[in-house]
Amino acid sequence: MSRTNKSMAGSHPLPLHTKKLMARAGVNRAFALVYSCAILALLYHHFIGLLRSTSMVSIFLLLADSVLAFIWVTTQAFRIYPTYRRVFVEHLEHYVKESEYPGLDVFICTADPYKEPPMSVVNTALSVMAYDYPTEKLSVYVSDDGGSKLTLFAFMEAARFSLKEKHTAEAWI
Repeated sequence: MSRTNKSMAGSHPLPLHTKKLMARAGVNRAFALVYSCAILALLYHHFIGLLRSTSMVSIFLLLADSVLAFIWVTTQAFRIYPTYRRVFVEHLEHYVKESEYPGLDVFICTADPYKEPPMSVVNTALSVMAYDYPTEKLSVYVSDDGGSKLTLFAFMEAARFSLKEKHTAEAWI
């Protein structure tokens, strides 16, 4: 047990988050039940058709519907139990001190300034540097595989802006 957990063992710590089941869960579950019955009926129909006729069309129809049914089933986990989460970042200080936060390295990769406009990449870097996180523990690395002069200029301007805003930036271009 860590030092933080030992000190809070007797008290009721404030939660870092809460979760609540959304109202639409019942509707989602009813729809999933009806849809599951329809998929099972379709697969049964294809299987019976395969027993009567072993043509390649019947085999491919069964295979295609089986794959689509598998994809549908794997996506239902997000719909069967839809939750609303509320995060309490302000309670984090009760669990860990700001000096104990881990280092955070963010890698931003870009290649073509025409497909990924430099302004979007720069906005991403500035958004990361605006995190409410200790600046000495935050590093932003930029990898420009295309070696674009336009991206370099955009980041030079962003670095100038970040120095005005008292952010520290560590960028490799």
